[in-house]
Order: sequence, then C-alpha cells, then structure tokens
Amino acid sequence: MAFKFRLNSKAPPVPSTQFVLISMLGAFLAIGITAWLSKISGFSWLMAPFGASCVLVFGLPDSPLAQPRSVIGGHLITTLVGLTMLYAVGDFWWSEALAVGLALALMQITRTVHAPAGANPLLVMATHPGFGFLITPVLLGALSIVGVGYLINKLRQRGSYPRYWL
Repeated sequence: MAFKFRLNSKAPPVPSTQFVLISMLGAFLAIGITAWLSKISGFSWLMAPFGASCVLVFGLPDSPLAQPRSVIGGHLITTLVGLTMLYAVGDFWWSEALAVGLALALMQITRTVHAPAGANPLLVMATHPGFGFLITPVLLGALSIVGVGYLINKLRQRGSYPRYWL
C-alpha cells in the first residue's frame, strides 16, 4: 500500500517522469556539448551560470526567463556590464555591487531578464577576462544552450520552445 503524503501546498505539481527525463537529457547534452567543445577547441565554452540557464531552458521552458532573447541577451548584456565596469573603474566591492545592479536594470529595460546572467558581472570581476570573453564562453555557450533547448523541447511537444525569439 503506497502512502501519499500531501501538504496544502501552492507549489506546482511534480512534473511527469517523461518531462523530468527530457529535462535531464537536455541539460546533459547542453553542458556535455559545451564541455566537449572546450576540450577540442582549447577555448572555454563553459561558465557556472550556464548550469542555472539549463535549469530554466529545460526545466521551465515556458518561462520568459528561459526564452532565447533572455538567455542570449541576458548573458551578453550582463557580461558587457561586468567587463565595462572592470576596465573603466576597476575591481572593488562597490563596482561589483554596481555592476550587478546596472546589469539587472539593463536586462529589465531590454526585456532580457535571465536570472543566471545576474552572476556574470561577479564572474567577470573575479576572473578578469578580456573582452573576448563575450564571444567564448558567453555568446557561443548561450547559443549552444538555446540550440539544444530548441531541439530537446521539440521532443516534448513540437513548437513548444521557444515561445518567442525576439
């Protein structure tokens, strides 16, 4: 006899097993491809915020935060803010804080809010990359995640992802 414990919760229901497995496959492929491309190209296609991007693209594909506009635009904008702050004023506690605040404001204004991208200014300040960081890993990695998201989410339901491009 199965025991079902039920709380009066307003949390969303547990997704179907198929949805969970397809989500897991998508995240595996997106990160696996970017990790493999890192190995063969000698350039990093990975950064930690991409793991969180996969959670949105594959786990919550209907969310505005998971749409290509937000994934790609959010990562590019926030990284550019971080790089600009780093090279214009330097790496200080207040420039880190200001960079995250400015990045959020610009994502809101451009309608590209993507929560994982909020970490990018801090990543930039911690690692001090050059402006080439915008191309790899940021642009190429984000494009990889969106590309895999497009293909994998077709397995769930044709035409389900993205909800919009621009």
